[in-house]
Amino acid sequence: PLFVKEGIGEAAPISSMPGQSQHTLESLLKEARELASRGVAGVLLFGVPERKDAGGSESFNDDGIVQRGLRALKDELGDEFVVFADLCLCEYTDHGHCGLVDGDAIDNDTTLATYARIGESQARAGADVVAPSGMMDGQVGAIRSALDDAGFIDTAILSYAVKYASSLYGPFREAGEGAPKFGDRRSHQQGPPNAIEGLREAALDVAEGADALMVKPAIGYLDVLRAVKNRFNYPTAAYNVSGEYSMLLAAAERGWIDERAATIELLTSIKRAGADLIVTYHAKKAAEWLQ
Repeated sequence: PLFVKEGIGEAAPISSMPGQSQHTLESLLKEARELASRGVAGVLLFGVPERKDAGGSESFNDDGIVQRGLRALKDELGDEFVVFADLCLCEYTDHGHCGLVDGDAIDNDTTLATYARIGESQARAGADVVAPSGMMDGQVGAIRSALDDAGFIDTAILSYAVKYASSLYGPFREAGEGAPKFGDRRSHQQGPPNAIEGLREAALDVAEGADALMVKPAIGYLDVLRAVKNRFNYPTAAYNVSGEYSMLLAAAERGWIDERAATIELLTSIKRAGADLIVTYHAKKAAEWLQ
């Protein structure tokens, strides 16, 4: 995962995620070139705009920061490097929620139309894969229909199909500047004790045309990851989230664990549980170690 931020002059380190930064377009390309040189298959791009509003309009601005980042990455690295675009509203709305709101509640169906506009815009900018992460009901179908109608039949959808209302997203909210200003996300993200609901959510996304399914977080949900892989035998991804990354780094910095050994062990556990693709902040170092 990489973050590109509008309106900064140089890369800004993320205090809660050692080794990670909010990037300018220039530093984004430098980091992506380094990742590609180490054998990392691609990046998942998040955008942090200067201007936020209730409708998250910068998310579907064809000249928005994430669209400029997508174009720059594809121009620089070509088709051999896969560029995923996170598709959500939390970084773009002034209230910080993943969908449009009506009072204090998420308006699921109105949000779908905005998600469709975002998907089209990201595809025009060159995204190989769009990755809807908002957990709105019907999001995959709405995005797939919009992409097909616009002629982007080859743009794939990696759906955050099984995303839990986890306590492990804190560092990401600093990086993406998308913490909710009120309430929480339990109305649309899943309750951690509930594994069966995850399978129902994944089944809906498969039926709507998802090309791959994501489970998030990873380490605490390896049983869910394995259940999804066994049930659907579908391309399956796992997101090794910011809190999982930061906990490991904090322990390693204190000398309590060996960073390299612990990282490879945990990534191996995610792979063993069924992940075909791992989204991880450890990618840069892990790729070097695995070589």
